[in-house]
Amino acid sequence: MPVLEWLLSGDPAIRWQVLRDLADASPDVVTSERSRVATEGWGAALLALQDDDGQWAGDPYWPAGIDAHEDGGQPWVASTYTLLLLRDLGLDPGSDQAKKAIAGVRESRWEEGGHFYFEGETEPCINGMVVALGAYFGEDVDRLVARLLGEQLEDGGWNCEAENGSVRSSFDTTINVLEGLLEHERATGGSPAATEARRRGEEYLLERGLLRRKSTGEVVDPAWLLFSFPTRWHYDVLRGLEYFRVVGGRLDDRIVEAVELVRSKRQPDGVWLLEDTHPGRVHFSMEDGDGSPSRWNTLRAMRVLAWQRP
Repeated sequence: MPVLEWLLSGDPAIRWQVLRDLADASPDVVTSERSRVATEGWGAALLALQDDDGQWAGDPYWPAGIDAHEDGGQPWVASTYTLLLLRDLGLDPGSDQAKKAIAGVRESRWEEGGHFYFEGETEPCINGMVVALGAYFGEDVDRLVARLLGEQLEDGGWNCEAENGSVRSSFDTTINVLEGLLEHERATGGSPAATEARRRGEEYLLERGLLRRKSTGEVVDPAWLLFSFPTRWHYDVLRGLEYFRVVGGRLDDRIVEAVELVRSKRQPDGVWLLEDTHPGRVHFSMEDGDGSPSRWNTLRAMRVLAWQRP
């Protein structure tokens, strides 16, 4: 089966993005297909799991009573990761279903800090996610953006361990903050200060080629060479490239190695595999597990390569 045909045989969340990014479909066709995310498939299934109290699994981030080692890792069923997944699926933020979902979460409070949901938590990694969600779903997160700007480290990135004395940035934290700042800028126009902070954060990644230590040139973490979806809070090379694809603009020679890594992982039949599923409790699986063909990674890799095409 041709790759585009295979992608288009998937869930509406896949189909509308393939139509927009790879198939040059008309805006009307894309919009019509996107509207199905709220009523069919994975999107509808996630929306149906929202509890009567407005939360998923009873908590903004970590459901009570679930041990860190249960299911082999962090639980991914709470409100934040569910909303991030709905954003990845492309749930229309203007839909009635999205408005209902956000209304349910808005008044919840964080265990750390006790603030309302869109006022944020205490860690920049999590707050980057909240900014991305707030901007995407039309919530005011300006104060949280200002807080993140004040937490940027001297090397240009961010790190959740800064409160414990770390002065070096983390790729994981930085990509979450950058995605939030970019979403906020696209939604509101941003500010000169936020744009400058975002560009400094981008330079932090670019100076390292999206995968190497600046000091030694060694690959920071071999796991970053494996592609996952959903990415959760984790960084990997494909996630970094997807971020820069959305930013757009000129091609940067410093990402050539990262692009070639993506190209090298294309299978003989033209698809990419799921490689590094992050363990933990999930609502349901969307693909067949590591080592199997992945519509998500294939879509994401193909649009990165299309962006990078001379």
